[in-house]
Amino acid sequence: MNEKRNRVRQADSLAERLAADALRLREEASHLEPGPERDALLSKAHRNKMAADINSCLTAPGRRVPG
Repeated sequence: MNEKRNRVRQADSLAERLAADALRLREEASHLEPGPERDALLSKAHRNKMAADINSCLTAPGRRVPG
């Protein structure tokens, strides 16, 4: 069967969405006591920041493809 994929056009870029989510997670973590839940939020915020950095490196103008 040919089912149509549900496609959504994002209003913000990937980097903007990752940065906003990281900021939201850090804000949420700041209201928690130290513990595993807070650590998990901070870890996810860090992963989002790293993903945004990698994305900006890969999409930078003048980037040379290795090989």
